[in-house]
Amino acid sequence: MIRSSALLAGIFATMLALAPAVPAMAKAPTTSSTTSERIDIPTDTGGVRITLPAANVVHLSALVDGKSPARSMVIDPALASAPTGTGEATTALTLDSPQVNVRYDRAAHSLSIADAQDHVLLHIADVSALAHGKLSLGHAAGDPMYGVSGYDAFTSDVGAGMLRQGKLEAKAGEQGWAGAPLAWSTAGYAVLADIDGGHFMLAPASIDIAAPEATPLGVYVIVGAPKAIFAAVADLSGHTPLFPKWAMGFTNSQWGIDQKELLQIVDTYRARHIPIDNFTLDFDWKAWGEDNYGEFRWNPAKFPDGPGGALAKQLHARGIQLTGIMKPRLHVDTVEGRYATEHDFWVPGEKVSDDYFSHKPVKNIDFDIPAARTWFAELAMKYGFDQGIVGWWNDEADTTGSDTEFMNMQRALYEAQRAQSKLRVWSVNRNFWLGSQRYAYGLWSGDIDTGFASMAGQRARMLSAINVGAMQWGMDGGGFKGHPSNENYARWIQFGAFTPIFRVHGAFDEKRQPWVYGPVAEKSATAAIRLRYALIPYIYSYEYARHVDGVGLVRPLLFDWPHDPKVANDVDSWLFGDYLLVSPVVQQGQTEKHIYLPAGTWLDWFTGKSYAGGQTITLAVDATRWSDIPLFVREGAIVPTQAVQDYVGQKPVTEISLDAFPTDQRTSFDYYDDDGSTYAYEHGAYFRQSLSLQQHGDTVIFTTALPEGSFRPALRSYLLKIHGYAAQNVSLDGKPLATQADTAGLQGATTPGWASGHDRFGAVTWVRLPAGKSVTITLHEGR
Repeated sequence: MIRSSALLAGIFATMLALAPAVPAMAKAPTTSSTTSERIDIPTDTGGVRITLPAANVVHLSALVDGKSPARSMVIDPALASAPTGTGEATTALTLDSPQVNVRYDRAAHSLSIADAQDHVLLHIADVSALAHGKLSLGHAAGDPMYGVSGYDAFTSDVGAGMLRQGKLEAKAGEQGWAGAPLAWSTAGYAVLADIDGGHFMLAPASIDIAAPEATPLGVYVIVGAPKAIFAAVADLSGHTPLFPKWAMGFTNSQWGIDQKELLQIVDTYRARHIPIDNFTLDFDWKAWGEDNYGEFRWNPAKFPDGPGGALAKQLHARGIQLTGIMKPRLHVDTVEGRYATEHDFWVPGEKVSDDYFSHKPVKNIDFDIPAARTWFAELAMKYGFDQGIVGWWNDEADTTGSDTEFMNMQRALYEAQRAQSKLRVWSVNRNFWLGSQRYAYGLWSGDIDTGFASMAGQRARMLSAINVGAMQWGMDGGGFKGHPSNENYARWIQFGAFTPIFRVHGAFDEKRQPWVYGPVAEKSATAAIRLRYALIPYIYSYEYARHVDGVGLVRPLLFDWPHDPKVANDVDSWLFGDYLLVSPVVQQGQTEKHIYLPAGTWLDWFTGKSYAGGQTITLAVDATRWSDIPLFVREGAIVPTQAVQDYVGQKPVTEISLDAFPTDQRTSFDYYDDDGSTYAYEHGAYFRQSLSLQQHGDTVIFTTALPEGSFRPALRSYLLKIHGYAAQNVSLDGKPLATQADTAGLQGATTPGWASGHDRFGAVTWVRLPAGKSVTITLHEGR
C-alpha cells in the first residue's frame, strides 16, 4: 500500500513537472516522513551504513568502529544524528520513503537509488570505496550536470555557462570563486559529499568523487527537482539567516574618501532622491599600518567623527548604514601582531610578506583556530561595531589556500555580533564554500574589470554561484578596475538592480555615483534604483522564503523548467522571485535583443505587451537613452510593491500595491514583513500572510489568509490591481463593495471599495481591501 501511494505520488509529481509551472512561495518547512531503518553492509574495512535522514535524502557513510566519520564544515553542526534502527537481513536489502527507493543487492554488492516511480537515478557498484574517501555513481548517459565550482574574477572564458563536465576541483578558490562538494542534475538528483575540498569527475554517465585524503567518507544523495534539492541542501548544510532589511536596497562602496566627501555624497543622493541605504568604506576608514590596533580602529585624520560613533549617528540620521572593510592579515611588528605570534594564531607555514597598502610586514590569521576567531572578533566589535560599523566587507581571506578560511573569518564576526547585539549581521566576502551561508554570508565576484564583456560575464558567474548554494551574490557594479563608459555604467546599474546584493564599487579614487556619468546615465540608473526600491516588499518576502526553503531571490530558469533543453544553459535571463524574468542588456549599442521565454504567458513589465512562452522573441532596445530593462511578469503573478522611499524604513508603509495577473490555475504569494533589523523573527515575531488568486471563467477570486506570526506591521490595506479584467461587480466576503468613479477616489478612501479602468496591461480592476485579515474578494465581469 505504501509503495502504491509512492508510485501515484511520483506519477502526479511528473505530471506537474510537465505542466506549465505555476509557482507558490514556500511555506515553513514541515517534518518529512523518514524511516528509522538502516542498511549496514559489512566490508573488509569496517562497513557502510545507509540511512534515510529525510524522505528524499539517502545518507551513505563509511563506518569507523561502528560510527560515521566526523563531519566537515559543509554540514550544519546542528544537523541531527542518523537514525539507529536495524536493517533487514535479506538478500535484497531495501529502504523506502514516499520519494525514494534504495536497493542493495547483496549478491552483486551493488546499490541503486530510484525515485518514487522506481526509476533508477543512480547506481553504485562498490560502496566499500567510501572507506578510502572515494565513490563512483553511475547515471543515465547525457544527464545535464551542475554545481561543484564557479568562476573567478579573471576567467575570461565563461562559455561553459552553468553546465559542468570533466575533472573539477571542489574548493573555495579565489576572487569570487564559489565552490561546493555538490553535483546535481535536472534529471532529478544531487550528490553532496561531506568533505572540505576534493575532486569530482563528471563523465557522460558517471560521477566520481575523491576526498583530499584517503579517509572514510560520507555522502548524501538527494532526489527531486532543483528546488527540492536546494531545500534539502539547506537542511543538511544550514539555512541562511535573514540579512537586515536595509540590505535589500542599494550600496555604494568607495576606496579613496574622507568624512567630508562621504557626507557630501550622501547629501547629494538625498537631494536628488536617488535611493540608497548603505555606504561601505574601503581601507580609508582604518588606521591601517599604525600600531595599537590600526587594522581595527578608525583613521581619525580622515574621519574625525568616526571614533566614538558620532559619524555613524550623523549618517543614521540621513538613513545610511555604515559598513567597512576587514582584512584577515595583521602587521607583525605591532601590539596585535606580537599577540598573534605569542598565541600561534598565524596561518601555518606562511611567510611574512610586504603589505601592498602600508608597505609593512604582515601575516594572515588562521581563522580555523577557535581562540583566534574569538580574539579577532572581539577587537572588531570594540573598534568597529561599537563605533558604528554595522556590516562587514571581508576581503582577501581567499589567498591562504584554505577552503574554510573565509568561512571562519565571517563566522568569527557573525558569532561575536550575535553574542553582543540583536542587530542582524551583514557581510560580503570574496569566495564561497558551502556552509558559509550559515553565517550571514554574502559573496561578491571579486576585482573584476569594467566594460561590457566583463559585465556580460557576471551572468554566468552569478548563476553558477547560485548553483552551488551561494544564494546571496553581488558584484562590483561598474567594475572594479577601470572607468566604465556612461552607457556601461547605466546598463550595469540595471543589471545590479536584479541581483541579490545590489552594490557598486571601484578601484582607488574611482567614483560610482550615478551623477558622475552624465545626465542620460543618471536618469537611467536612477530609474533602475527606484524600481528596485518599489519592489522591496517583493524582494524582502523572498529574503524570508530563502531562509525557509533554501532557494534564493535569483535562480536560473532551469529551476522552474528543468526539462526544457533551451534553458539548460541559459545565462542570458533569470527568474527574480517566482514571477519576474529579467534579461539585462549587456552589449554596447544594442538595438534589439533575442530573449527566450519559457512555457507560460509573459507580459512586458513596462509596455504590457503579452507574449506566449516556449519561444524566442525579439525585443527592441533603446541604444541612445539606455532607458529600458527587458523585464517580464509571469501569468498568475502576484507582485507587491510600495511607494518609493529614499531609504528602507524612511516612512511607515501603510499600503502595499498588489499587481495580480489571474489565470485558471491557482497561484499564491506569501507577503512577509518583520522589524527588519533583529532576530526576533526566529522566535515568531514576523508577519506572513498568504495571498492567492484564480480565475474561473468570468469570475476572479482573490483571498487573503489569516496572517502568521506575532509581528504587527504598520500595513493597513492592500491596493489590489487585477490586470486584464474589467469587473462589473465586486464583493468582499459575499457582500457587495462600494464602487468609486475613478482610481483617485479609491486611493483617497480609507474603507474597502473598487474601481475599474485601463493601464498599460489593458483592462484593470482596482480593489482596496484590508490587510492582516482573512477575506475573499470575488470579481464578476457579468452583472
